[in-house]
Amino acid sequence: MSQANRTKKIFIDHNSIVAKSNITKEIKLSDLVKGSKARLLKINTIDKKLKQRFLDMGLTPGVVLSVKNIAPLGSPITLILRDYQLSVRKADLVDLVVEVI
Repeated sequence: MSQANRTKKIFIDHNSIVAKSNITKEIKLSDLVKGSKARLLKINTIDKKLKQRFLDMGLTPGVVLSVKNIAPLGSPITLILRDYQLSVRKADLVDLVVEVI
């Protein structure tokens, strides 16, 4: 192996590293753990009645919520949003997309 191959310099673009760290990670609301805080991004359900029910309960895009408790078997999940607590089945929360904050 020649000397030139052993002394390669590596240049790191710090701007691209910062840009990659600012990417929001979208996950399902049902995947959050106890104590996590998130912002609701969208409701991905085909069922119009279920979507309207989410909206009536205060689960609107942009709302900030936190997970207060998860039942021992995983369902229901208790959320805190808009100064009240809401318990919802885990199966229903699969359709809600959030970003962790």
